[in-house]
Amino acid sequence: MTASSMEELVSLCKRRGFIFQSNDIYGGIKGLYDYGPMGVELKNNLKQAWWKSMVYERDDIEGLDASILSAPVVLQQSGHEDTFTDPLVDCKTCKSRFRADQLEKSECPKGGFLSDCKSKNLTEPRAFNLMFKTAIGPVDDGSSFAYLRPETCQQIFTNFKNIIDSTSRVVPFGIAQIGKAFRNEITPRNFIFRVREFEQMELEFFVKPGSDEEWHKYWVEKRTKWWESQGVNKKNLHTVDVDKSELSHYSKATVDIMYDFPHGKEELEGIANRTDFDLGSHTKNQKDFDIAANVKKNEHSTTKLGVQNLEEKTSFIPYVIEPSAGVDRGVLAVLNEAFTNEEISNGNSRIVLKLKPHLSPIKAAVIPLKKNNDQIVEKAKNIKNQLQNLGLGRVMLENSGNIGKNYRRHDEIGTPICITVDFETLEDDSVTIRDRDSMNQERVLIKDLNQFYQKYFH
Repeated sequence: MTASSMEELVSLCKRRGFIFQSNDIYGGIKGLYDYGPMGVELKNNLKQAWWKSMVYERDDIEGLDASILSAPVVLQQSGHEDTFTDPLVDCKTCKSRFRADQLEKSECPKGGFLSDCKSKNLTEPRAFNLMFKTAIGPVDDGSSFAYLRPETCQQIFTNFKNIIDSTSRVVPFGIAQIGKAFRNEITPRNFIFRVREFEQMELEFFVKPGSDEEWHKYWVEKRTKWWESQGVNKKNLHTVDVDKSELSHYSKATVDIMYDFPHGKEELEGIANRTDFDLGSHTKNQKDFDIAANVKKNEHSTTKLGVQNLEEKTSFIPYVIEPSAGVDRGVLAVLNEAFTNEEISNGNSRIVLKLKPHLSPIKAAVIPLKKNNDQIVEKAKNIKNQLQNLGLGRVMLENSGNIGKNYRRHDEIGTPICITVDFETLEDDSVTIRDRDSMNQERVLIKDLNQFYQKYFH
């Protein structure tokens, strides 16, 4: 089951501390969101799952955490200064602004101070660069500046030689990175789906020319299965070959993994065959290599980014296969998949987030049945610390009374198990464990609790 609307998800996210509008007490800033206590745990768990699958479970991928600020020359050579634009249209009547490619008709779809504007008095589309600039140094004279990176991959390419030299990697291999990116979106929309500050989980996988199509297919299959392992129903995932007319300037082929979001089918992750464009754009002595892509002449690079073909004793520029996923879109997808409004006994209902246990913000809630009973509370604290020390994620001591309300709260934030410490615990050192999905309960001895807990999460 999924959410019936975006409004349902937004309401749950605010009510239970997942996601808030940034600067909310001052009216907020469109396209910016803050992750609350539950949201930051979910987000971190999703990133950790990606990192584990990309770096820890493979022997051919290294990690990187590069700077957010980019030198202008990097984005000049990559083509961003020339091509990283959206078509901008203004409504002369209500002063609203829109992306031209999102207008279904040649009229204003809404109004600013006017409702339902529908004016046809629109400007001609013009290019709007999406990159944020910031001054570097003590004097803002316009001559010394950097860009907030619009994507995370360029720093991977500029660190390519550093990674090879420090790890002795040979092609094929990859460099993985999770990090912030910034785009001055004209029309941020659909909650955290399209925002101005976001995170990417991105892999640049370097391969020999001629093997790129095989590797491209491999990563499409690999990434689709990974989303399924995060609890995303395969029925809601669709792979779409991007039409050649819509490909980015660097792309030989791109496959988008589309997801059925509450607002419609949109991209969750893209897997692009970027050819040798990137390293070819950033390398020194471009003429020394047989570069297939159309690259801008580089007179600034100090380093050759070719690798040795040991069989043919020649150098070549590797092709790049790039699986790139938005963290925020991933959070939205797993939240939507987990959202369940189900009927329970006596005509009642409950909202429960049936998240995969490894993604759940809280792994277990330890609940004293009586919050004013010192013996019960002390037992609960000890159990909480005992489980927390196992290092499987956050364990919460929920000492707010009313066991029913506590169960409801933890159902809504996706806590897999609740552990209740009661008067019987004081007699026989056992606790009640309640399963989130089935709501079944069982007694477990405290001495067996570690084993039960570890088995549950593995």
